[in-house]
Amino acid sequence: MADRAALEELVRLQGEHVRGLKQQKASADIEEEVSKLLKLKAQLGHDEGRQKFVLKTPKGTRDYSPRQMAVREKVFDVIIRCFKRHGAEVIDTPVFELKETLTGKYGEDSKLIYDLKDQGGELLSLRYDLTVPFARYLAMNKLTNIKRYHIAKVYRRDNPAMTRGRYREFYQCDFDIAGQFDPMIPDAECLKIMCEILSSLQIGNFLVKVNDRRILDGMFAICGVPDSKFRTICSSVDKLDKVSWEEVKNEMVGEKGLAPEVADRIGDYVQQHGGVSLVEQLLQDPKLSQNKQALEGLGDLKLLFEYLTLFGIDDKISFDLSLARGLDYYTGVIYEAVLLQMPTQAGEEPLGVGSVAAGGRYDGLVGMFDPKGRKVPCVGLSIGVERIFSIVEQRLEALEEKVRTTETQVLVASAQKKLLEERLKLVSELWDAGIKAELLYKKNPKLLNQLQYCEEAGIPLVAIIGEQELKDGVVKLRSVTSREEVDVRREDLVEEIRRRTDQPLSIC
Repeated sequence: MADRAALEELVRLQGEHVRGLKQQKASADIEEEVSKLLKLKAQLGHDEGRQKFVLKTPKGTRDYSPRQMAVREKVFDVIIRCFKRHGAEVIDTPVFELKETLTGKYGEDSKLIYDLKDQGGELLSLRYDLTVPFARYLAMNKLTNIKRYHIAKVYRRDNPAMTRGRYREFYQCDFDIAGQFDPMIPDAECLKIMCEILSSLQIGNFLVKVNDRRILDGMFAICGVPDSKFRTICSSVDKLDKVSWEEVKNEMVGEKGLAPEVADRIGDYVQQHGGVSLVEQLLQDPKLSQNKQALEGLGDLKLLFEYLTLFGIDDKISFDLSLARGLDYYTGVIYEAVLLQMPTQAGEEPLGVGSVAAGGRYDGLVGMFDPKGRKVPCVGLSIGVERIFSIVEQRLEALEEKVRTTETQVLVASAQKKLLEERLKLVSELWDAGIKAELLYKKNPKLLNQLQYCEEAGIPLVAIIGEQELKDGVVKLRSVTSREEVDVRREDLVEEIRRRTDQPLSIC
């Protein structure tokens, strides 16, 4: 048995060594080390025919504890209430789509789509986002006007970074307005919604960068980028929030074959950012103002800033020419919210979580699915909830903040023996009245154990019954925190519990 334990330890250490070599991409040594690992595993054999399972979640996925789920539910509630406040309906779509539905919609990110095995003649893929399925839904149902939200899981074969809220399976919270409306009014509302949600979640100061795909395309055209390279250069520019201009330029020139002088001209533009004054400055730019697409985009952005000022959020918005959003389907205004800093409360570590919300206008996507090519203009946003969850969770851990994992309002308890039947009657009355109540699953629990359970679970009230209370037709209602007790008539108990436990929503 000791020999087997030693062999298992060697297998574990060799496995870690091989994984380390893979991460370092040390191809010269890896084959030999993998061979050693396989030999060790062969020596280990099977443990008397018993199959061993690797108890882990797949790469880029995770389980969620009750504590984590309680935080998630509160975050979702803030988001959903905001979506509903703005008049949105809710829809759902299948978790997988026909492969052809998703193909060619995501530019260079198409390689991240999960393809499924052939299922009886249908080639399927897991959805990459909620926007393309929404466009398919509109075209299939011949809808030309809807304001909808959709919260669901999506899947990407990305390189996960779990600590920064980057997964292969994750939730998206989308809000979209489809229909033909006057310019920039729906777009301004989407930005307003984004700011409302991020402000309500209290995750730190944020800035929303805005740009327009037409300005980008016009800029590329006047700088001399060939039409065939627009999208690939766009994805390079989109990396400017993560790497330096020099690195982006080297990628454009070295990997994508762009002339150095063209890259330099792009650099003069994409390193600029500001407010409406920058829009007005570019409207006077001798080259950019001669490009029809760019001029349309700048005109719409000027109008957008007027509406954002009326909504009182213009101070949260920055016109940033480096914002490109790599997805192929965007046609007009694009935006992305980034955290400027984390709250600097004691014990907290700064988090590099990147953008926490993004979106834009995509007027041509529905037309790709419509048999007659009929277009339905759309604009929307997506809240990056996984990154928000990471921030909130780490903040709560740093502050050692207690999070309630249940919503139980009251525990039905007894101070004496042989009162199980009475406890069952009372808890049933409370459930029937819509009160969230529990009782311990013991015939004769000690009162101290019942009170301790309330303290551990964060249950605020205890409804205690004893022989005297039953005779008097009352229930002793005890506050767990203050330990104050008061006799309440049985017929008034429900109302008293409601009065004491109605709490406003809070994230933490």
